[in-house]
Amino acid sequence: MAQLSIEGETLELRFTLTEKLLGLVGDQRFPLSAITDAHAESDGLRAVHGLRAPGLGVPGSRKVGTWRGRGTKTLVSVRRRQPALVVRLSGQRYDGLVIGCEKPQEYVGRLAAPTR
Repeated sequence: MAQLSIEGETLELRFTLTEKLLGLVGDQRFPLSAITDAHAESDGLRAVHGLRAPGLGVPGSRKVGTWRGRGTKTLVSVRRRQPALVVRLSGQRYDGLVIGCEKPQEYVGRLAAPTR
């Protein structure tokens, strides 16, 4: 499972070796100032829309990689029935993130903190 962390003014995303190979992705860093919205999703697979390019998509089970929609590009790593953090970004390589994690609400609270 991908690891999320907030270090200073940066959201860091570290993928496992398997995720890197299957999704053709690498570790990412995003400035907190680029985050325009963040919310928790109870089933992360439902938050993923568009076409996979590149990455791995097993219908109803697993998605990892890049999903493209009308003018958008979303970085994804989520499993079936796994809660996820959904983030919208501005001015970055990706327009959004859908990352499976155990307690996405905690990240939503931290990303929306008044200190940002």
